[in-house]
Amino acid sequence: MNEIREVDRFECKVVNVIQNLMWKGITVEENGTKGRVYFGRVNGELNINHGDTLYLGIKPVYEVEDKTMHVTLYDAENKKLDWTLV
Repeated sequence: MNEIREVDRFECKVVNVIQNLMWKGITVEENGTKGRVYFGRVNGELNINHGDTLYLGIKPVYEVEDKTMHVTLYDAENKKLDWTLV
């Protein structure tokens, strides 16, 4: 079994965008597993639309309230857009 490294990135597609006053809520779907992750505090001024390609970075963490992974959303230039625990 291959171990996931902090520098690994997984390509995903934007499947939903919700525009709030200051933030965008972005749901992405990982291309291989079709697993989905929601990020609720992406900068609302960024031009991110349904169908865009973004990237997920995953880092295992010690269990925090039943969460075991720290997932970060990146753009094509490797800029961090948001993060969440899953």
